[in-house]
Amino acid sequence: MQGIIRFLLTFSLLFNTLSAIEFTDMYEISLKKDESTKFLVKYNNYIREFKFRWTLYVNEGLVIFHSYDAKMSQNILYLNTTNQSFKVFLKQSSSANYEAPYLLVKFKEFDLKKNRAKFEVFLSDKKSQIKLEKIKKKS
Repeated sequence: MQGIIRFLLTFSLLFNTLSAIEFTDMYEISLKKDESTKFLVKYNNYIREFKFRWTLYVNEGLVIFHSYDAKMSQNILYLNTTNQSFKVFLKQSSSANYEAPYLLVKFKEFDLKKNRAKFEVFLSDKKSQIKLEKIKKKS
């Protein structure tokens, strides 16, 4: 019995450690309506731009516009639901058993008084191929 408990504890610790390692970078971002944030995604000899902004908060849904490598997309994100984030793959997977690097943008909070939305942006890059650089806003 003690052997089973020891195995389960070891497995649980290992699983939690592995899931925490899934993301190599994390950024916290706070944006006003129509204010955008930009990242440079660098790998091999490529430099791509990822940017997003929100444009409407209604019925607890946040309308997001985002683009990666000049391809536009739209999502509606909600707090405390399964539809709280979106994923953007940064390059194509080279084989069936390899998950391509991606960004995960998660809607964390909306401040009604300040009219600001808070996000977390995570980079998942198991092979450390991507360099992610947040572009600072010009003053």
